[in-house]
Amino acid sequence: MDPGTLIGIGLAFAAVFGSMIMEGGNPAAILLPPAMFLVFVGTFGVAMACGLMKDATGALAAVKTALMGKKHSADETVATLVSFAERARREGLLALEEMAKSVDDPFMRKGIELAVDGTDPDELRDIMEAEIASKKNADKAGAKFFADMGGFAPTLGIIGTVLGLIHVLENLSQPEKLGHLIAGAFVATLWGVLTANVMWLPIGNKLKRVGEVEAHHMQLVMEGVLAVQAGANPRVIEQKLLSYLPAAERPESTEKAA
Repeated sequence: MDPGTLIGIGLAFAAVFGSMIMEGGNPAAILLPPAMFLVFVGTFGVAMACGLMKDATGALAAVKTALMGKKHSADETVATLVSFAERARREGLLALEEMAKSVDDPFMRKGIELAVDGTDPDELRDIMEAEIASKKNADKAGAKFFADMGGFAPTLGIIGTVLGLIHVLENLSQPEKLGHLIAGAFVATLWGVLTANVMWLPIGNKLKRVGEVEAHHMQLVMEGVLAVQAGANPRVIEQKLLSYLPAAERPESTEKAA
């Protein structure tokens, strides 16, 4: 789990409400249900109108991925693939069938199972590349949905402010209420800008980054599975897979050996 997004959003809200308190304001003053309803529900609705229904229904899962997505350990992935290669060199590909069942990564498990079943190497590569492309498209759709929300939220906030100012003009005969009504009218704009820049755009960017990391991980797994299927030397496989990783993510022992 990478808690960076959750911590960042929490810090941003803490900064907003903390600054209000420091200035002597009351944070409850911006917790106006009508303004919040317009911004949150309206923004979600407009973003839904920009895409497919499945994009909207998958938004909750996308938020979970952004906030609590599982982080793959590159060195563990390499070690697992090398162990498969060592077993295959000793006992043959069929010996990997039982080992594959204990693998948590469904993409790796599927690749090993296809290799054990005798799938042609070119066909196996095509299948795994299609899986990677499908994953990229799904991640792109989730990121786009929240990017759309980030683009529309400030506009919905302005609409809320305009509606509030119309209500102000309806009460010009009651000057004692005008200050409160005008302040309330601008709360919608605040929530529009706040949610766009503190929630929706960061989540959208996080989904893009998570998608890139996942695609890189799947690419690493694919090359490892194909090398195992080809019967390559485990040490050669290890060095090949490690070359896909940034130097900072490579095991220290390997760096020293190199």
